[in-house]
Amino acid sequence: MTAFRITILAMSALLALSACQRQAEDKPTELSGRLVVFNYRVSHASFLITLRKTAPIPEGTVAIAEFENPMGGDPIVVREMIFPLWDKISLETPGLHCVRKDRPYAVAVRLEDAGGKTIQSMKTEVKSDVDQSAVLAAEPLVVGPFYTENPDIFKDKDKPDFSPEHVCPSA
Repeated sequence: MTAFRITILAMSALLALSACQRQAEDKPTELSGRLVVFNYRVSHASFLITLRKTAPIPEGTVAIAEFENPMGGDPIVVREMIFPLWDKISLETPGLHCVRKDRPYAVAVRLEDAGGKTIQSMKTEVKSDVDQSAVLAAEPLVVGPFYTENPDIFKDKDKPDFSPEHVCPSA
């Protein structure tokens, strides 16, 4: 009788595991990273979302991310063609302005197949631990392919102008 119970328990466990695998296959990706990137050398800020592939993705699939705009107004939309061999998908905004410390910015991501049908959607947010104005100057620190000092910043070698942008609406 105990062998019968062990067999039943083992079969129940296998069924539960197979059910979990089927649920995971319903979602071809999972969120693997989200951050705010500050590149102080070129005075550039961006939001970056990364997805990890968890199941096959049909050829012709496109990832579409809508990032809340820190300056307000329409969201920033990023479209990225996904290739079946990719294991990681990166979605990064163009340059941003007015990123505030500890303020969550909404992000909506969806995957659409070649026919435009949504095969996955998710929502998340990105949040910075510093204000953009505290880490980025209004102008790039360097210019050109050899990281030459920007003459607009380093006019006076004794007192470089690291002042931040002044285009942001008040908080």
